[in-house]
Amino acid sequence: MMLPITVESETIVRFGAQFGVTFQRTLRVPDDGRVYHLPPGIGTFPVLRVEDYADRVPPAWHQHGGVFLPLYQREALWLGWQGAHWKPHAVKVGVGRVNAITGGPWDVALPAQEQDYLVCPPQLWLDGIKSGSGYIRQFVAAPLGHGVTVEAQMTGADTFGGLQIVVFAPRPGRFPDTPPPQPAPTQGPLRALGFGVPPSAHAATAELGIAAGGTIEQKIYPDPYGMDTWDADNYGSLWVHLVNSEQFRACTGREPPSTPITARLYTDYGLPWFALYDEEAGDLPTPERLAGVKSVGQIEAERGAPPDPEDAPIAVPDESVRRLDPGPTSCGSRRRRRNPPRD
Repeated sequence: MMLPITVESETIVRFGAQFGVTFQRTLRVPDDGRVYHLPPGIGTFPVLRVEDYADRVPPAWHQHGGVFLPLYQREALWLGWQGAHWKPHAVKVGVGRVNAITGGPWDVALPAQEQDYLVCPPQLWLDGIKSGSGYIRQFVAAPLGHGVTVEAQMTGADTFGGLQIVVFAPRPGRFPDTPPPQPAPTQGPLRALGFGVPPSAHAATAELGIAAGGTIEQKIYPDPYGMDTWDADNYGSLWVHLVNSEQFRACTGREPPSTPITARLYTDYGLPWFALYDEEAGDLPTPERLAGVKSVGQIEAERGAPPDPEDAPIAVPDESVRRLDPGPTSCGSRRRRRNPPRD
């Protein structure tokens, strides 16, 4: 049995009736060697089905189908998971067919030993590739063919690009099929700000893949239920094509969203960053494969390029950091929100 995949209001991709993913626009944290707090969400990317634009998208997309969304070069994003607190799912994420948790080759099957997936909940978001103990390197968009993507560094070539997502339902009987009495909210993490600035330069010039950006505090929690909890035969698989502004216009006839506010301007306004009280929660071991991945800034510096002004260090005042209690990590845990004030 396969989980049906639908796109709701161009904002949420749903896998079956009880799980969804949103693609969140966010601040690109400086790629300066420092570890930053969690940045907010500043709106969702529009998510469009390939089949709805079948006569306008590149022919190669028909092989994988799926969805597509627009980004600017070096724009950042994070993945927000939305699901029922009483029925968690297992989720695998690939960047150019490289596993974002282990750095291993992409495989839609469940693993026999090493955990290469997230369990949602308790994992409510993913901001980047697992690259160190307690931190990740941010997902940022980069054109293919320049040797800077995670895929190029791990495989030697930019062949696929995009994102790959597989969601596995739990085995029958492991969790309730209907909500228990007085259910906790099922809304996923909201880091929405509702704040933007006019477009700036940085338009990409090629189809995009995922590169590594700055460093963010984030753990990848161990599976609290065990690998035999997940139904290997009941899953949904999605290919996410990433396109630049020019290609988005060509495929849809629509304008892409404007570029987001910079991290420096956001901080200067005194708007909030986020941190979790999850010191007691576990974290998966750091994979050697991903620990060695270089960021875009590191690669460009080695090539003699001048530093990007947006990568200048930012001092985030303590009073601007909102600390969140994620609550228990059991399947009955209550969702916690990251809601900056709306203007």
